[in-house]
Amino acid sequence: MDKLAGLFSLKKCIEIVQSYSPYYIQGLLYTIILAISSIIIGLLFALLLTVMRRSHIAPFRWVGNAYVEVIRGTPILVQLMLIYYGICTLIPIPSVIIFGFIDTSMFIPGAIAVACNSAAYVSEIIRAGIQAVDIGQVEAARSLGMSSRMNMQYIVLPQAVKNILPALGNEFVTVIKESSVCMIIGIPELMYNANIAKGATFRVMETIIPAAVIYFVLTFTISKILTVLERRMRHD
Repeated sequence: MDKLAGLFSLKKCIEIVQSYSPYYIQGLLYTIILAISSIIIGLLFALLLTVMRRSHIAPFRWVGNAYVEVIRGTPILVQLMLIYYGICTLIPIPSVIIFGFIDTSMFIPGAIAVACNSAAYVSEIIRAGIQAVDIGQVEAARSLGMSSRMNMQYIVLPQAVKNILPALGNEFVTVIKESSVCMIIGIPELMYNANIAKGATFRVMETIIPAAVIYFVLTFTISKILTVLERRMRHD
């Protein structure tokens, strides 16, 4: 018990949260903005990858499949390093402060790295969702004279969306947690700001646990919202 008391003090934890609450709040806002930006960019990129992987043009299909395999086979930290220290060194991103605390020179590489990583997984989710649609319905629509575009728009996609919504929700939650890796390039998201409090107070558990609680509350809330949305879509 004495060792546990020396490792973590609830009173000290509350004092640190009170003293460094602006850092935790700013880190939370940064994490949310980073996650939303990454999931939007990643979803658009994933749709492009899905089209490429389903294309009848072999080079497009090969490139799409190769990208997904490479991204899924390498750590997101490596991808972040390659984008920030590689691509963004060759193509410098101007430093512009938006919302009063977001530096575009760090935010954009971080968002792109997380989005490119997420796109590979979302593309696989979309592909699996489309393939899960009963082929008989597709053939029936074709026999009625529906074009490929109409078939995809009115028959395949509405059912595919219901199939992939739970997996997309899980991916969004994963993006929120994986965004913490961006602290390595100096992005002041939640874990980065928690480390600021740790460096100032020399207390590890009392600064990291509040960040973990914030992550849990955020992801748990989003999961419940997506569960409700999924139930409503199934009843429609």
